[in-house]
Amino acid sequence: MVQLALATLKRLATGRTPAALLVVLLLAGLYLMSDATHSSTAFGQLYSWLLVINIAAALLLIGLIGKHLYRLVRQMKSRSPGTRLTSRLVVMFIVLAVTPVTVVYYFSLDFIQRGIDSWFDVRVEQALDDALELGRASLDMRMREVLHQTQQVSTELSDTTDALAPFALNDLRAKLDASELTLFSSSGHIIASSAAETAGIIPTLTDERTLLQLRQGKDYVGLDPIRDTGLHVRVAVLISDRLPVGDARILQALYPISERMNTLANSVQSAFAQYKELAYLRKPLKYSFILTLSLVLLLSMLTSVWAAFFSARRLMAPITDLVEGTQAVAAGDYRTRLPLSTNDELGFLVRSFNEMTHKIALAQSEVQRSQQHAEEQRAYLEVVLRHLSSGVLSLGHDLTLHTCNQAAGQILGIDVSTYLNRPLTELATEHGHSQHLVDVIGEHLQRGDSEWREELVLFGSAGRQVLMCRGTQLPELGEEAGGVVVVFDDVTALVQAQRDAAWGEVARRLAHEIKNPLTPIQLSAERLRRKYLATMSPKDADVLDRSTHTIVQQVESLKEMVKAFSEYARMPQINVDTVDLNHLVEEVLDLYRLERSDARLSADLDPKMPELQADSGRLRQLLHNLIKNALEATDNVADARISVSTRCLQEAACRFVELRVCDTGGGISDELLANLFEPYVTSKRKGTGLGLAIVKKIVEEHGGMVRAENIPGGAAVTIRLPVREAKGQRVSRETTSQQITRDKDDAAA
Repeated sequence: MVQLALATLKRLATGRTPAALLVVLLLAGLYLMSDATHSSTAFGQLYSWLLVINIAAALLLIGLIGKHLYRLVRQMKSRSPGTRLTSRLVVMFIVLAVTPVTVVYYFSLDFIQRGIDSWFDVRVEQALDDALELGRASLDMRMREVLHQTQQVSTELSDTTDALAPFALNDLRAKLDASELTLFSSSGHIIASSAAETAGIIPTLTDERTLLQLRQGKDYVGLDPIRDTGLHVRVAVLISDRLPVGDARILQALYPISERMNTLANSVQSAFAQYKELAYLRKPLKYSFILTLSLVLLLSMLTSVWAAFFSARRLMAPITDLVEGTQAVAAGDYRTRLPLSTNDELGFLVRSFNEMTHKIALAQSEVQRSQQHAEEQRAYLEVVLRHLSSGVLSLGHDLTLHTCNQAAGQILGIDVSTYLNRPLTELATEHGHSQHLVDVIGEHLQRGDSEWREELVLFGSAGRQVLMCRGTQLPELGEEAGGVVVVFDDVTALVQAQRDAAWGEVARRLAHEIKNPLTPIQLSAERLRRKYLATMSPKDADVLDRSTHTIVQQVESLKEMVKAFSEYARMPQINVDTVDLNHLVEEVLDLYRLERSDARLSADLDPKMPELQADSGRLRQLLHNLIKNALEATDNVADARISVSTRCLQEAACRFVELRVCDTGGGISDELLANLFEPYVTSKRKGTGLGLAIVKKIVEEHGGMVRAENIPGGAAVTIRLPVREAKGQRVSRETTSQQITRDKDDAAA
């Protein structure tokens, strides 16, 4: 209950209630002061109320001023925005309000003292006395005139009887211009009467004082108020009767006083009485006026000070709100709305601020929605890129890597994400097998190709890789320069599978078509020999023997060719095991040294060679094909030499062994060099063209790569095979990409 009462008082003290109460008190005080100054009697009666009201108004003003002053001091100590300007406005308003009031108060005091003193001048008092004396003299003259006239008329009634008196009175009243003539007996009884106004039935009677004066022999004249008709001059005279009628008679005449003379007489009499009263209260009147003026000055000054605080606060309220709103906007709160209290320029400024913050809030919401949409799109693109099987790289014009996906690192065998916002050349420097990819991208960027497509071969940690790369130039968005997005796929397995399938189908069909007629031909030749050779003449038998022998020999050659076709066409299983490549090379070379004593075979084997995980039988077949080709290339070359070398190399994260077979057979023609490892490509008249194709197939089965080149005096075939950990299991011939994936999984495990 107490808290509710305090809250109510606080609300009343801070709202419009104090201002309304103050206005009521000031108006009441001013009204009472203005009313009290008209008369000393009213001033005395209203003095207590006047004092209470003015003290209450002064206390209320002092309380309001103290509250505003305390609030201003507290705000100045806390360095609230707008306090300095508020204090300046308060001081300015107080100076502007108090200065003219003080000047007026000073001159008003002097004016009141001099003005009141001027009221009581001797000439004014003498003038009032003369005016009263003049009025009295005029009335005395009038009364003497009507008395004389009435006395003259009374002599005319001395011979008139009571019966004729009414008729005589009418004529005499008209002659005297009197309002009423009445004839009384000496005892006061009415004998006859004549009046100008017929409304009155009863004539005006004579009072005892008049009768007493007449009995003493003195005529009466005076001013008397007659009923509701105002002042009249009453004249009463004795009539000396000449007739022996009895007692003396009395004639009373009433003469009206003019209304203007009546008013002037009353005014002069009232003014003289008031003047005498003021003259008596001269000093109290001065004090009352000075007190009234001082109270008005005090209340005016206090009101001015309070109005200064109130006006400054009301004027600074929108500015303070603007400061707070500006600070809120600076802090990032764009939903701030300021209260609109006025319709002036400050109100227009507040409305403009609210419109500005509203538009900024809308723009911020739109930006946030755009950012959210962009984040959603980015997250969507990240999910899409993360689950793409293709590698994606986004690069700037300076080859700075901006974006990459997980597939790019898996294909290249590199953690590409560590090179974000770094030049792609750093990746090529640290991982040499990716140099070719970086060179191709840089070349197309330099040429300014909007779209391009190119197939390239890398030899990475997983061995030989065929990448299909596609590049698209990015548009320039605003100040951000465009770049290029590169999408690449590991098509090693696809290319190899397509090539193997094509050549395998060709080899299978050729083997089938050739193999079918070979057996009948051979059987037919052998039957001819058995049936006719013994019965023919020696000469014909010799011809038949040579012919059938040639047929059988060529059939055997064709069978060897069919066997080679079948080996190339079928998909054999490879037995992966630990292989010592140097030992395998020595075994194969020893076989050829025993078979071909004229062949100058040499070996340069790296003693630090690691063991390989490969199929020793397939590698032995690879060595036989390479050495056999080298021997055939040096058949007719004097001082021919064939060398086989091995070594272990390390490029970035890739560790591999290199097998190199060189000969001095004169080299390979440019026409054959480009397609040397394709099936049916050979320079020998009797060759099938499958030897090097099988070599390439074996190398690719092991995840390696092979290349041929001309060297001074001959040619060289270089094979690179990746070094992998031992797995000790038999595997089928699989695609290179599957093999690479399994190897990575094993390494991660």
